[in-house]
Amino acid sequence: MFKKLGCGIVLVFLFNQTSFAQLPDFTEMVKVNGVAVVNISTTQKAKPEVADVQKQQQMPEGMPPEMEELFKHFFNNPDGGGNGGGDSDTQSLGSGFVISKDGYVLTNHHVVKDADEIIVKFSDRRELVAKLIGSDARTDVAVLKVDATDLPAVTIGDPNKLQVGEWVLAIGSPFGFEQSVTAGIVSAKGRSLPGGNYVPFIQTDVAINPGNSGGPLFNMDGKVVGINSQIYSRTGGFMGLSFSIPMDVVMNVVEQIKTSGKAAHGWLGVQIQDVTRELAESFGMKKPQGALVSKIIPGSPAEKAQLQIGDIITEFNGQAIENSGDLPPMVGMTPINDKATLKILRQGDEKTVNFNIGLLPDQVDKVAANKTEKAKPTNRLGVTVTDLTAEEREALQVSKGGVLVQEVGKGVAKNAGIQPGDVILRMGNNVINDTEAFEKIAKNLPAGKSVAVLVQRRGSPAFLALKIDK
Repeated sequence: MFKKLGCGIVLVFLFNQTSFAQLPDFTEMVKVNGVAVVNISTTQKAKPEVADVQKQQQMPEGMPPEMEELFKHFFNNPDGGGNGGGDSDTQSLGSGFVISKDGYVLTNHHVVKDADEIIVKFSDRRELVAKLIGSDARTDVAVLKVDATDLPAVTIGDPNKLQVGEWVLAIGSPFGFEQSVTAGIVSAKGRSLPGGNYVPFIQTDVAINPGNSGGPLFNMDGKVVGINSQIYSRTGGFMGLSFSIPMDVVMNVVEQIKTSGKAAHGWLGVQIQDVTRELAESFGMKKPQGALVSKIIPGSPAEKAQLQIGDIITEFNGQAIENSGDLPPMVGMTPINDKATLKILRQGDEKTVNFNIGLLPDQVDKVAANKTEKAKPTNRLGVTVTDLTAEEREALQVSKGGVLVQEVGKGVAKNAGIQPGDVILRMGNNVINDTEAFEKIAKNLPAGKSVAVLVQRRGSPAFLALKIDK
């Protein structure tokens, strides 16, 4: 403000402290909730065949090789998690928290996986042997039980009420330093990560490091909204991207484990991918959205509902599907045998499909890559393809149709992302039965327009957008 003093003017700055946002004070929250956070140590008896168990524990299941060094389960003891050999016992550390006074404790599945002994250490220095009630690899949740009563327990919060930008706090044992507290904000919600299809992760910038696995993520009301589970890292340490399992997903699994000893997940029976801008153009869509079906599992609810490859799922039970990662958690958390409804886009027409939720099977398809010496060039696309032999079909799990890509030169196919070893199954709405059919269809592809091409790569089908220049 300005004040006149005599013939001069003096500029006076008045600061109103209440006009500045105060940083949060977490001291009371830590005092109340810190006593319910525990340190978890595990011992695994030596087994020669599990010399690489530490690496297996750190990597989410089903993760593509190129992503292995980026997304990590942060679970190790301070010296790197065991001695790395197969001739002595392996010991590791993680975190957890008490959810009931009668001794139920939550942590990550990968913290206690293959453990022969689990010790829960409390803030008052008590150490109790825990029994594994059950765990679920798909959501990375484990339920433990210790023989104790009147334990301090956390309060469960609603992660759906979290807002991006909201303050959150983590308590755990990074590098074995017990009761370590770190804070940050919610960076994003509903993240889909490699190997975590059934979890819509909460992303934060809370500092998380090895040993924090299984620890709680608190909101500003002092309620647990997530379990810290993974980090994105090029170094193995914290880089500002941490991921937590939302507590609604966690408690759904917990109730199932406490009731039956295991968790069951809903299943549709499709493999899906995002719709890119180029694919949206090829399917005649105004904008990219939904989950594009690239494979139908035989005998699945999807097959019984007569879903087709190339269908684009835009809604599940009235909930919009913006990205393919939105669908698996919705299906996975729906009770088995419940009736469900899909809205799909099929060759430009909207349709409604009804089906019953199935039970997710344990089996996971595994395929092998293969090559052959025969080659037939296709100059227009710059790709060399051959018919598949019986041995190749068995190795690649392709029952019928398709052509095997041998070489990819400069041109349309390479620009679309087609690679040697891919099996091309469809182009546009045309099924590829053999090289003769491929040649004919490729020859008649329209120029200047994106065409959806279905390929199978290392056992996983995917649509690519191919566009021939005018």
